[in-house]
Amino acid sequence: MAEELPNQETAAKDPDEWVTGGESMTGPQASYLKTLCQEAGVPFDPSLSKAAASKLIDELQQKTGRGRTR
Repeated sequence: MAEELPNQETAAKDPDEWVTGGESMTGPQASYLKTLCQEAGVPFDPSLSKAAASKLIDELQQKTGRGRTR
C-alpha cells in the first residue's frame, strides 16, 4: 500500500520550528517581502531571519490581500 501524504496545510511547520529558521532570509523572501512592505506602508528590514520573514510575509499578505487565494 502507498503511504498517504499529508496535505500541504497540515504538513506546514511553524517557522519557529524550522531547523534553518535562524538563518538570513532567502533572496526570494527578501524580494517578495520588499514588495509587500511597500504595499503595506511598512519599513523593510533586510536583517530578518527566514522564520521572521515568513511570519511577516503571512501577516502582510493578510493586510494587503496579496498572495492569498481564500
